[in-house]
Amino acid sequence: MKRGKRYVEAAKAVDRATLYDTAEAISLVKKSAVAKFDETIEAHIRTGCDGRHADQQIRGAVVLPHGTGKKVRVLVFAKDAKAEEAKAAGAEYVGAEELIPRIQNEGWLDFDVVVATPDMMGVVGRLGRVLGPKGLMPNPKAGTVTMDVTKAVHDIKAGKIEYRLDKTNIIHVPVGKASFTEEQLSDNFQTLIEAILKARPSTLKGQYLKSVTLTSTMGPGVKINPMKLA
Repeated sequence: MKRGKRYVEAAKAVDRATLYDTAEAISLVKKSAVAKFDETIEAHIRTGCDGRHADQQIRGAVVLPHGTGKKVRVLVFAKDAKAEEAKAAGAEYVGAEELIPRIQNEGWLDFDVVVATPDMMGVVGRLGRVLGPKGLMPNPKAGTVTMDVTKAVHDIKAGKIEYRLDKTNIIHVPVGKASFTEEQLSDNFQTLIEAILKARPSTLKGQYLKSVTLTSTMGPGVKINPMKLA
């Protein structure tokens, strides 16, 4: 795969064989984010879990203290008083059954997170095939199926992110932007790691965090020593 000059230059500063401590890794990732836009900094965490077993599935959500640096558009499925509450909380889109054909037939997906009140899940369930593969399906574990729509919307706007295992048992999540200070990125990363450590399945034997890599959108991956995090 051919890489651009900027990537090649940035990659020279990173030793792929080294497991860095968190502060050093964050510093390197920030320095290697040299694109002309504000790159997203992401954490990729390979776990020792086997997601094929229900008791080793990891899924949850955490509010990053400094947010993600991204403006998040929220869609809330709710009716009557709860719909008014969602609008007052700052949700960009609020509706019920009338949104189904728009999403199903017209391919409307101009939102980043979907929240639903429990009574609306029968309606939202009809969108499973569309929202599921995109990771947009509301879920009680992530706090996106709830009667407290005000808290849900406020938390999401404040920087709440959802983490879950993908098919290869890796968690991919944003921890901020390249424009953040090293302290802000460190706070966000530590908050995320603490949440993931707490989510360790009790049935898991052996090493939980197999590898942890920080990377910017266009930059090289920087490996963190997972043994220093546990």
